[in-house]
Amino acid sequence: MEPRKRIAVASYPFRDQHIPLTKFAAMVVDRYKIFQIEPLSDHFLSRDAAYLRELRAANEKAGVTVVNIPVSLRGSLYDPDESKRAAAIQVSKAWVDAAVAIGSPSVRIHIEGVKGVAPDVDRSAASLKSIAAYGAEKNVVINLENDDPKSEEAFFLVKVMDKVASPWLHGLPDFCNSRLIGPDQYNYDAVRAMFEHAYCISHVKDSEVDEGKVYRVDVDRTFAIAKAAGYHGYFSMEWEGQGDPYTGTQKLIDATLKNLA
Repeated sequence: MEPRKRIAVASYPFRDQHIPLTKFAAMVVDRYKIFQIEPLSDHFLSRDAAYLRELRAANEKAGVTVVNIPVSLRGSLYDPDESKRAAAIQVSKAWVDAAVAIGSPSVRIHIEGVKGVAPDVDRSAASLKSIAAYGAEKNVVINLENDDPKSEEAFFLVKVMDKVASPWLHGLPDFCNSRLIGPDQYNYDAVRAMFEHAYCISHVKDSEVDEGKVYRVDVDRTFAIAKAAGYHGYFSMEWEGQGDPYTGTQKLIDATLKNLA
């Protein structure tokens, strides 16, 4: 695949720019000449059929495809309360339906934490087995991201994916999120484990800001990890550094093109 066609731009870095999703695709094409986007679920106005048709039409007019939807559930897949887990599973399936409606081949399901409850492999796996089976019915891949440092630690996610053992459940490696948990080597080990389970989407960052502290990652080294794992999916730009998100995203695009050349 042509290097530029493996690049997507995530809506997350532009959350403070107040760009409607119906105009996001056109902005990405105009500014970056990229034709793949990754819209965050929080940026959708609704999952109503009419809105999803409007969004798909706007994307098609701009010549853009959606490659993944990062989904926040507002509920946990390992909540000890069975009814709350069931509700989170249903929301997950509703977003799979939304992915079908706008033509996205995958969704990222966020494993939200529960106050006072340790992340649970068995309950998470049972929930995701159901979600992955639904994704298989709809031809939508389910992804898990090393995002939340407490509830989505990379090696915990690997255990969950291994337990589910579904070709419809994969990892979404984030270049820098695991740096919030441990030192550089831990981050690279975590990213390596995630790329070994990845299929179609990953998040490119060169830094992460947490409570005012900036954590940095060697982008070239991380791309080498992806290459060694045989990864051939999309690289989505998710700039989270300090300063202008437009300039930061271009910086990530340039670094990605250099590594994919």
